[in-house]
Amino acid sequence: MKKVLFTVAATAVISTAYGAAAEAGSHTVDSGDSLWSIAKKYSTSVNKVKEWNGLTSDVIYPKQVLKINNPEKEKPAPPPVQEVILLPAIDKKYTVASGDTLIGIANKHSITLAELKALNNLNGHLIYPGQKLNVGKGSIQAPPAAVPSSGPPPVSAAPSTPAPPKADSAEKTYTIQSGDTLSVIARSYGISVSQLKEWNGLKSDMIFIGQKLKVKADSTPAASPPAKEKVFDAAKLIQEAKSHIGKPYVWGGSTADGFDCSGFIHYVYNEAGLKMSRTSSGGYYNRAYYINQPVAGDLVFFENTYKKGISHLGIYLGGSQFLHASDDGVMISSLDSSYWKKHFDGFKRFY
Repeated sequence: MKKVLFTVAATAVISTAYGAAAEAGSHTVDSGDSLWSIAKKYSTSVNKVKEWNGLTSDVIYPKQVLKINNPEKEKPAPPPVQEVILLPAIDKKYTVASGDTLIGIANKHSITLAELKALNNLNGHLIYPGQKLNVGKGSIQAPPAAVPSSGPPPVSAAPSTPAPPKADSAEKTYTIQSGDTLSVIARSYGISVSQLKEWNGLKSDMIFIGQKLKVKADSTPAASPPAKEKVFDAAKLIQEAKSHIGKPYVWGGSTADGFDCSGFIHYVYNEAGLKMSRTSSGGYYNRAYYINQPVAGDLVFFENTYKKGISHLGIYLGGSQFLHASDDGVMISSLDSSYWKKHFDGFKRFY
């Protein structure tokens, strides 16, 4: 492998080129942004953006304000000449495992869902175990000489249950870890999901690893372990749902005489012991959170069927099958069919 050497002069030329192309200021992160897209917009590099903002990972979140080309930080003493070994760009691949979802894979590799779908020419959300996905391109280079750091030591993986914030913090925050949901975080601090969403200006239940959430100065983590998820009899749910196979489709129906898709969910879940009010497929979507490993009894949502956005849902049975009230009545369908594969959104579970 040929080695490529960069001298101080070469480094200075590159740095000057970046500095001339970008304007000093800031950038407010929008939904769908990534460090790569922001760096490209300002004609700079991801490493520069991370350096200007003291970032140690590629995780960013909406409404975060990033410094762009801070002049004061662009005038350090010239670094010593060092040898850098550059290897060709490589495709980073990920093999889909059972229970994976696109949003889970995107979060794991610090890219957006839109970028993951674009990298793999995906139109829908359905993926399969064993499928290989491109999760980005990158180059490998020899690490620079170790430089003593005055910053904090690397943080080890945090437990899935949120740790209490420091007692002297004026405004308490919690940093999202892998496997967290708004429900889990809210219960840990003895607050509601709606409060948590209101304090952080969240319009949906989507959260990202590394994102910081306000939990308010007067919020106190629960002294006892958080309450368990609502428990209902999944076997009873499936049995009840299957007993209605063949019942006719009735627009707005939510009785045993006939159902529409959301009316069917309302009826069988209530019969199984999880009492809930009657709402639409979009309403049920908003009171549930995404999961990576669905089990029988969880919800499966679809988008852009008879209208734009979330427009249909059913009950997941396992093995890529789901039970739902379709135009042809209550029936079992396969997620592998071309139609449902095209409109698949994801798996969710009620709070």
